[in-house]
Amino acid sequence: MKILITGSNGLLGQKLINKLKSDSFFSLIATSKGQNRVQNRKGYKYFNLDITDNFAVSNIIFDIQPDVVINTAAMTNVDLCEDQKEKCDDLNCNAVGYLANACLSVNAHLIHISTDFVFDGKSGPYKEDDVPNPLSYYGMSKLKSEQLLLQHNVQSTILRTIILFGVAEGLTKSNIVLWAKSALKKGEEINIIDDQFRAPTLAEDLADACIFAAMKKVTGIYHVSGKDIMSIYDIVERTAKYFGYSCKKLNKINTNDLNQKAERPRKTGFILEKAISHLKYNPHSFEESLSIIEQQLKKQL
Repeated sequence: MKILITGSNGLLGQKLINKLKSDSFFSLIATSKGQNRVQNRKGYKYFNLDITDNFAVSNIIFDIQPDVVINTAAMTNVDLCEDQKEKCDDLNCNAVGYLANACLSVNAHLIHISTDFVFDGKSGPYKEDDVPNPLSYYGMSKLKSEQLLLQHNVQSTILRTIILFGVAEGLTKSNIVLWAKSALKKGEEINIIDDQFRAPTLAEDLADACIFAAMKKVTGIYHVSGKDIMSIYDIVERTAKYFGYSCKKLNKINTNDLNQKAERPRKTGFILEKAISHLKYNPHSFEESLSIIEQQLKKQL
């Protein structure tokens, strides 16, 4: 099976490379904007690709003729999306249309990553057929991309996820667990909101769901996240306790204290039964995920 990944320099993209490149069943093509940031480049081909360039997207998919395209590229900075709406639309909406058209032309299956931010957070945890009501421009852009695919003739899978975290090379942005671990290690005073609730997702778990969706070519929307729903404060506190750091400098604050540009849903979380049943999804617990991260960080030393 020939799989093309977009956004391969990102956290999920790198996890997919690591899982797929050594499996002889797959022929892997990784693409991202700019140079390849992964050091070990054996077992796959890499191409520089800006998915907001319709011509470039059409060309590479026509040339490679993939069986499956996994789109992990997105603009995910929620507040920046409020400031840069055009850029947000280009990457989160228009580019998805380019990918869908190109995939349809070569009969490729498209797997697309979406978010819990399509919901307003008033009645979480959510199942796949709950009615979306995004509060932010980011959430709206991801909902528009979902609607585009659901109305398109391309065969597609939409995997919604929540707060992706994990270890990877040369990431341009951190994630909540690595950020928290670093700040806790330094003994910094940290203000953490305790009135927003999420189900953080280990990147390896989402990668597994992507691969199963690729192999089975399932269609429609699936909720794929961690199974532990907790406040943002709890995420940091449980990280501190796992790694043996003091919680004395953790301060609880509420959402209004932050005065963030984009509104966030207060409580999301997903009901995972559909993914468990159709994708054989089996997410790690939060502490199991921290154990995996601990081992990966030791290997980097």
